Amino acid sequence: MSQQIFDLVVRRTWRVPLTAVSSGDAASVARRFDGVLLTFGYKASGRLLSYLGTLAPQDARLVSVQVLAVVQEAVGAHTQHNPYFRDFPRNVPDTLDFWVSCLEDALRDAPGAPDVGAIFARRGFDLLALPRYGRYQHTYEEMVAAHDAFLPALGDRRTVLDVGGTLDEEAHGLYRHLAGSTTPLSDADLAALALLAQYCAGMEQPATVPLRSARAIVNATHVLYGREPEIDTVTDVLRLACALSGGDVTLETSTRFRSLPRPVRRTLLAALDAVVGAAPAKVGDVGTHREAWKRLGERLHPHEHTGPGARVFAVARGEDDVPSLPARVERAFASGSRAEALRLLAAAPGALVRRADHLLRSAADDAEATAVVDALERALPEVSGRVVLGLREHLENRRPQAGPSGSGRPRAGHPSAGRRVFVNRRGGAWASSDERSDLPQDAVTALVRACDAEVLRRVPRPQDLVVDPDLLDVALPLSARARPDGAGVLPRGSRTRVTGELLRFFVHWREASRTTDLDLSCLLLDRDFTDAEHVSWTRLRGEGFVHSGDLTEAPGGATEFVDVSTRRIRRPVVVPEVHVYSGERFDQLAEGFFGFMSRDAAQAGLPFEPATVRLKSDLTGEGRVVIPAAFLRGEDGWEALWLHLNLNGSPGYNTVEEHRVTTTTLVRAIAARRYLTVRYLVELLRADGVKVHHEMPQGTGPVTYLGFGAPEELPAGSRVVTPQSLLDLVPA
Repeated sequence: MSQQIFDLVVRRTWRVPLTAVSSGDAASVARRFDGVLLTFGYKASGRLLSYLGTLAPQDARLVSVQVLAVVQEAVGAHTQHNPYFRDFPRNVPDTLDFWVSCLEDALRDAPGAPDVGAIFARRGFDLLALPRYGRYQHTYEEMVAAHDAFLPALGDRRTVLDVGGTLDEEAHGLYRHLAGSTTPLSDADLAALALLAQYCAGMEQPATVPLRSARAIVNATHVLYGREPEIDTVTDVLRLACALSGGDVTLETSTRFRSLPRPVRRTLLAALDAVVGAAPAKVGDVGTHREAWKRLGERLHPHEHTGPGARVFAVARGEDDVPSLPARVERAFASGSRAEALRLLAAAPGALVRRADHLLRSAADDAEATAVVDALERALPEVSGRVVLGLREHLENRRPQAGPSGSGRPRAGHPSAGRRVFVNRRGGAWASSDERSDLPQDAVTALVRACDAEVLRRVPRPQDLVVDPDLLDVALPLSARARPDGAGVLPRGSRTRVTGELLRFFVHWREASRTTDLDLSCLLLDRDFTDAEHVSWTRLRGEGFVHSGDLTEAPGGATEFVDVSTRRIRRPVVVPEVHVYSGERFDQLAEGFFGFMSRDAAQAGLPFEPATVRLKSDLTGEGRVVIPAAFLRGEDGWEALWLHLNLNGSPGYNTVEEHRVTTTTLVRAIAARRYLTVRYLVELLRADGVKVHHEMPQGTGPVTYLGFGAPEELPAGSRVVTPQSLLDLVPA
């Protein structure tokens, strides 16, 4: 497990843990290590080079190899990337000419076959079945020989690796960071937390774990080590049972419960007794997951138990009826008793805040609206910071104004769409016209003011705040559930500048058990998100773009590329997409990831150069269409808008043309939405008197630094927040 933890710490923190090794002189090893790092777009800090240089050479080489393996996988350089056309992006033929040449090659081996025109006139002709189509016609080594050497540029990415504490210290810090999150974690985060919880089981444990799904994972470790779990609802017990069975602690998918040892069954039943005995009304939550409770009952044998918790299973079986809070609220609304609905919700601050829009829309007059605002203002101190920020962002999108306070430079692709976009926890999305009535603007203004005051009360106030301007338009991570794992991945709604003359998108996949054809495509749109054209295997080249060619199988791995010239492309909106044309879903692949590079044309080099990779994100989920981001041209250049959409698509034969309307509608709606960003927090603190700098001030004490990478020489005691630790910006 130590090796897994080492890799996890390096990948999540870009710090190399100290190891108990012999001392010596490995300065030459450290220099070579730094040189290799540079080829992948990374650099060792002075502290890391000094540390490696003091190790015995054999130990320095071992640490270097371990770190390089993590870095290579982070940017996708752990595998070979070979395009279909050997000379890509040069010498890519016209699409029709290429198809004709594939057919002519096939006919040479089939004497007496009809001519090309007759075959193309036939219906049902399978282009993909041609021997030459979709399969590599050259080796990786032949492709490398056809390309000039890569020329590094000052604009290439440089991520700094630093030295950290011991492996136990770094693992414990990462464990507490994930366990203390108030923002829903991604599947990769939850898997990392489970690994860390086991490793840190004998260390100091967090006093509390705010997030229910994370709490279940930590509780599972506590139970296995004989500690008392932290439980205050009946659903916490269900989540814990899922964690102990290796199932889904988010309760979104069904879990097959294992046969649990008698001591564990007793612990779960005792926890139910404690919860139901202290608050019998909490049994009302059982109906939400009725079937899961029935299956769990088969493992816990509640018929042998006479405590108060046995009522949970009676409700699940329908033998007892206890309406849930949402059901009672809906009954109150249905009967026209808005005051009763407000009274019920006031007892559950989180539910009250989440129903704020409905309550305000339903208010009959100003007096009722004022009562709702008063109840919400009383509830805000009782809910998590994520819920407060969620309400603030929602209200921002219900105000008729250009953008959040301090929104800065003009936004590319920001039309007034008049549509609502919904994104579920798996990245599935849909949009609909916004038919809600307007909210009372006096009430909205009062609530915005209350939310800002509550956020400001919770956010630490540094003496000096140093902010990298490039981080200002990164969205606050109010949820990470649909965010894929990878390097350079930012929350949905984030906008970051894109430089360079060339955007090169890539997708790499390796099939697990059956032939799989993924297709990398792009949708090209006008500024108002209409008049679409596309780049795909059916349209290999055009003005400002070129496709590397279609690969239809990947037993040993396959990579497709699309080049877009930021200067020559006519359309100001570029939306890359990955489709499953046939074969395995994304979550069934042995490996799959998307990314993009930013480079200048003069740099030449191989189609895949790690130092130019700006993003590498894993392809996950049960969908068959992934839309990772959109690229928008504004008045001052290009920017990326992060989307993280994972759509169902069709069972087979997905194409960019087929999904044009869906993609256009979703991207337009997300581009129009106003997200709370780092800029929002910075402007709140600035208005409260905090000194904000965009460069390191001279002669100051500890600072709070917000940026993509911290300078090496920060004053002692400084706090650093990078994209790897964005969760720290969401107050508890």
